[in-house]
Amino acid sequence: MKELATRPWSRDFIRMVSWNIERGLQLPGILGFLRTIEADVILLQEVDLNARRTHFRDTASELARALNMNFIFGKEFQELGEGYSSAAPAFQGQATLSPWPLSKGRVIQFRDQSNFWKPRWFVPELPVFQRRTGGRVALVVEANVYGRKLVSYNLHLESKSEDTLRIRQLAEVLEDCRRYTDRPPFVIGGDFNLVAGGGDAANILREAGFHDAVRLPGRPTTPVHGLAHRARMIDWIFVSEDLNSQGRVHDDVDGSDHYPISATIPVWP
Repeated sequence: MKELATRPWSRDFIRMVSWNIERGLQLPGILGFLRTIEADVILLQEVDLNARRTHFRDTASELARALNMNFIFGKEFQELGEGYSSAAPAFQGQATLSPWPLSKGRVIQFRDQSNFWKPRWFVPELPVFQRRTGGRVALVVEANVYGRKLVSYNLHLESKSEDTLRIRQLAEVLEDCRRYTDRPPFVIGGDFNLVAGGGDAANILREAGFHDAVRLPGRPTTPVHGLAHRARMIDWIFVSEDLNSQGRVHDDVDGSDHYPISATIPVWP
């Protein structure tokens, strides 16, 4: 990971972006949007590393280099059948990027996992069956933004289960936040695979002191794909400080089967 030497910019707000980039299959469109958004913290999900389907790219590294940003990548799954060889396996995970210094990256592999992805003797290890080893994770990264520590949790909660499992995974993130006795500002963002603007998910986030930074709870974050895939509200950014924020679902952006979302908050005193 390369550390940038210059201060990126001076302004009175911090901009955060979260985007499930669908493995990076449409890299030019992804890069085009990220070049224009001028984000301080970028949380990406479904980021490929050395996978056949994305031409064996190191997607996080390529994006960071093109954007002149720092990055930390956290492995979620080893993608069986996607690697170049047994000596060069393929992975999918999360990546956090920023023009500000990043440090102390670590991965929380959730205690509760679905068994949907596990290899089975009767399922060939071919890309079409998407067999994997590993499990859903949160990538935790500290960023030094305007001289203050900002801790981000980059989530990809389970897609192949019920909301009860996803809420248990989210609760693990909130439990981890409590380890920071200095109480820095927190960002929890990513693909939640559930509607976090209401119900049990919203309740536990609110009780932990988090609020929705995008503030568009009725706006879908995925497009409609034919008759089988309806638009859903499953991508979120929550922040720990009750600051005025403005957000947007960038539903005019192509590049993935999710839309990027962004939120801005004032620079802290």
